[in-house]
Amino acid sequence: MPADRRALPLSWAPRHSSVANKSAALLAALLWLGTLFGAAYAVPTFPALTGRIVDEAGLLSPQDRADITAQLAELEQKSTDQVAVVTLNSLQGYAIEDYGYQLGRAWGIGQKDKNNGILLIVAPNERKVRIEVGRGLEPVMTDAMSSLIIQNAILPEFRRGDFAAGIRAGVRDIKDVLLGDAEEVKERARISRHGEDLDMWQVILIMFWLGIALFVLFAVVQSISTAPQAVGGRRRRSSGPIVIPGNYGGWGGGWSSGGGGGWSGGGGDFGGGGSSGSW
Repeated sequence: MPADRRALPLSWAPRHSSVANKSAALLAALLWLGTLFGAAYAVPTFPALTGRIVDEAGLLSPQDRADITAQLAELEQKSTDQVAVVTLNSLQGYAIEDYGYQLGRAWGIGQKDKNNGILLIVAPNERKVRIEVGRGLEPVMTDAMSSLIIQNAILPEFRRGDFAAGIRAGVRDIKDVLLGDAEEVKERARISRHGEDLDMWQVILIMFWLGIALFVLFAVVQSISTAPQAVGGRRRRSSGPIVIPGNYGGWGGGWSSGGGGGWSGGGGDFGGGGSSGSW
């Protein structure tokens, strides 16, 4: 019994040390979580709103910008809806969905009492595109309609490297939906999908017949090169490899950014509605 009483005080030291270690670990975890959440909710840096088009990535020519700006001005005059196009050099590590609604709020696209703004966002370096929809237009420009426009009007052109054509097609469809021509947009999408299906089968048939032609040509060349000639017993060899010319393209340089001044958002709000795509 006395030995047990003498051992009791010794048990307190490890217990206090264990509690201190746990407290330090908990504090470190809380600090780490605070840093993590702070970074997650930090606001990215946005380009200045200089007009209906902010072409930071330089994807549009001056003529493209003028044409699209005229369409967007006409749309706003008819419906009061505000649509802005922005191309970005970088999303700064953010998901385009997070960047998009924050940009819409920072710029205040749309009327304050209607929240009727839309952003068409293109980030070519991340190969992302998004239609960001203001709260007031979500019943009209639904997530499904936004996805339809991206998948059938914008992305096919982007995959061909024609960013200007994709942006023009996207603006055209957005404008049609906002002016009440959603069915026309759906019909264009249906025709586009049907055309892509036909194109796929055409490519398959072309490749099939090309393969047969190349096989026959190869067999003929082989037979000629291995058959001895009547004069001198020499063999006739093929003149060299067969070259099939092709037309290869790449991404061209961009134009300087800008969109013209004298226009700004009306204080509209965004709640994250819309759709995104990648290519």
